[in-house]
Amino acid sequence: MITIIAKLQSREGKESEMLAALEKMVAAVSTNEPEVSKYELHQDLENPTIFYFYEQYDNDEALKSHGVSEHMKQLGTDLKGVAGARPEITRVTWIAGIDR
Repeated sequence: MITIIAKLQSREGKESEMLAALEKMVAAVSTNEPEVSKYELHQDLENPTIFYFYEQYDNDEALKSHGVSEHMKQLGTDLKGVAGARPEITRVTWIAGIDR
């Protein structure tokens, strides 16, 4: 299992456009990427310009395929003029927790 936390930030006043593009991405991943076991979108409660993806991939190939997918390319286009910073991508290893 591969886990990614991606932080994206919109320009001020562009939050709704960012949200629409990211929700479109979630739908595309859900439809086209069966080896993505989790792809969750979150928004920061204190700073609404900040969004996070929590992503889990079955294997390295699934992660690589995601990165070069047509919907990833489209997201890059959709975020031009909307994103306020480059995405911050962090790969993490699960250690412990609960899932109820």
